[in-house]
Amino acid sequence: MKDSTKTIPFSSPDIQQGEIDAIAKVIRSGWLVAGQYTKEFENLFCQYTGSRYAKTVSNCSAALHLSCIAAGCGPGGEVIVPAQTHVATAHAVEYTGAKAVFADVHSTTGNIDIQSVERCLTNRTRGVIPVHMAGISCDMDLLVQFCTENDLFLIEDCAHGLGSRYKGQHVGTFGLAGCFSFYPTKQITTGEGGIVISSDTQTSQLVEQLRGFGIDSSPNKRTIPGHYEVNDLGYNYRMTDFQAALGLGQLRRYSDNLKKRQANAQQYVEELTNSTKVAFPLFSVDNSYFLFQGILNKSIDRDMVVLKLQECGIGTSVHYTRPVPLMKYYKDKYDLSEQNYPSAVAYGKQVISFPVHSNMTEEDVTYVCDHLKAIIK
Repeated sequence: MKDSTKTIPFSSPDIQQGEIDAIAKVIRSGWLVAGQYTKEFENLFCQYTGSRYAKTVSNCSAALHLSCIAAGCGPGGEVIVPAQTHVATAHAVEYTGAKAVFADVHSTTGNIDIQSVERCLTNRTRGVIPVHMAGISCDMDLLVQFCTENDLFLIEDCAHGLGSRYKGQHVGTFGLAGCFSFYPTKQITTGEGGIVISSDTQTSQLVEQLRGFGIDSSPNKRTIPGHYEVNDLGYNYRMTDFQAALGLGQLRRYSDNLKKRQANAQQYVEELTNSTKVAFPLFSVDNSYFLFQGILNKSIDRDMVVLKLQECGIGTSVHYTRPVPLMKYYKDKYDLSEQNYPSAVAYGKQVISFPVHSNMTEEDVTYVCDHLKAIIK
């Protein structure tokens, strides 16, 4: 029975008074872009991920787009992306004039299937963009080997991956670039925002230049105001300094946030282990648990479960209901069929994302599990 006083939101940003004070300080300073907090945020992100460089941008889509440009994407080329992802992953490829080619995914994790990737390879393939779905790292050994053997670039979509590791190494550091999101539902947020990490100097410099219209110097580095050169066709993809101030405090606390997410996920696993109606990947300390996802039995109407949980005050979501190649733009443009993506289709029909954020208590997790078990019984 529903506790009428109980509401568990799907996400809950970890914003404290310190971040609010820092935002006010930036606004009062009058220097709102490319200031002190942006540099501190980028430096701390490097420390946390082990990357050499980090460049803030306006969102993760911008991060992916600029990374594709830096990798040399363009007309005539193809880039392999997973069929199950946010459309931003494929859009970033298409923005450059290259073609997004879709590989199927694993039916339990939603991560890209290396065997399907191999089948997508042509003489026009230029790179691969894997997505660490829900915070579960892809098999980076296989992907790095595949890209190395075929002379392909590797860009990691880490929109879900802050705090995720593969054999001890933070995701986003295996290829040319890693792209992160700070959307409000993510582990840390700047409202909108993203970042590109790379250990390649040329890539980092190009991203920094392209995010600001292609101008060769930022305002604080010019000896004479207004004197600058434009070397490339750049974009207005900058993050503000008050956004960086919002993210900085959260990033400083993120180790504690991550431990709480992982504890919540481990509790989900323990409480749902005996259920035959919902499956989920084994618990792992390498998973950032942006989401805790379950795969419901085919006999269960997933959308009904979402609505029933909503009636109990429990927020859920679905990542994602429809594979990207079956979205109208891609389906019509490339004449794609669901027969080519059976696992992605099955995943989209039965996956459900449960709240796992750091503001949840043990009682909250139990409340979700008890109601879920009652509904699917």
